[in-house]
Amino acid sequence: MLLRLVPRETHIGFMKLRRLTLPISVLLTVLSIGLFFAVGLNLGIDFRGGSLIEIQTEGPADIADLRERVGTLGLGDVQIQEFGAPNEVLIRVVEQEGGENAQQAVIAKIRNELGDSVEYRRVEIVGPTVSAELAQSGTIAVLVAIFAILVYIWFRFEWQYAIGAIIATVHDVVLTIGLFAILQLDFALSSIAAILTIVGYSLNDTVVVYDRIRENTRRYRKMPFTDLLDLSVNQTLSRTIMTSVTTLLALIALYVFGGEVIRSFVFAMIWGVLVGTYSSIYVAGPVLLYLGANRGGGAAGQAKEAAGEAAT
Repeated sequence: MLLRLVPRETHIGFMKLRRLTLPISVLLTVLSIGLFFAVGLNLGIDFRGGSLIEIQTEGPADIADLRERVGTLGLGDVQIQEFGAPNEVLIRVVEQEGGENAQQAVIAKIRNELGDSVEYRRVEIVGPTVSAELAQSGTIAVLVAIFAILVYIWFRFEWQYAIGAIIATVHDVVLTIGLFAILQLDFALSSIAAILTIVGYSLNDTVVVYDRIRENTRRYRKMPFTDLLDLSVNQTLSRTIMTSVTTLLALIALYVFGGEVIRSFVFAMIWGVLVGTYSSIYVAGPVLLYLGANRGGGAAGQAKEAAGEAAT
């Protein structure tokens, strides 16, 4: 192999750190949940409803002047911020009473105030009914994905593996939500897509480690389970690091050159890859140890193994 980020054989005692890493994970998870309820998410227009206008000025935008001019229109909560380049501005107006006609009136008022001195690049209107449906659908999508993971892992391995995979996945999702809460990143539909992608990435990484653990339980039946977990993680470490690094390189390029529209999505993905890699080693493995995973791979696994051996 021309490129190898880690040695071919490593002997790192990952499980020795479980008494440190698991409490840290629990602390961060509790902190993320607390931030979610105490601070809340910076919900985008997809979930709050209202009007969004993206404009481009001829030169660097005077944000203070724009806020003063739009503020005199009596539109309630209005957010005006730079959006990428210095001459690109995003205007968010909270949902107005009166339905879609009221939102259209907001657009008209802002157009009349700013005139033709700016270029209107994007105009979006989301009503309260649509925003509520989007929030409900996004929540259902995440819960269904996590439940499907539980069923899949349960049938493929055994219940301890299923619980371990769910705990690792929920850990990644909760920490990602905590990141959105503490940094007040714009939480929109793209953020739901990022969370679902993180769920898939974390599951894939965890299943690779679990597959090797199951193989080694049949190969080294007398090895202490802690040593077996370390062996399995070390054997998959090269693949894990290579996958994570190549994914991060692509995401960093998107974050730097992809523009402001996808920046919060990509930032969440970068965080998700990091915590997903961490959880597949320091959460998924130790959970098996504490749950007392069976060495035989469960009744279903033993039956499949016996059938495979009989066929050969």
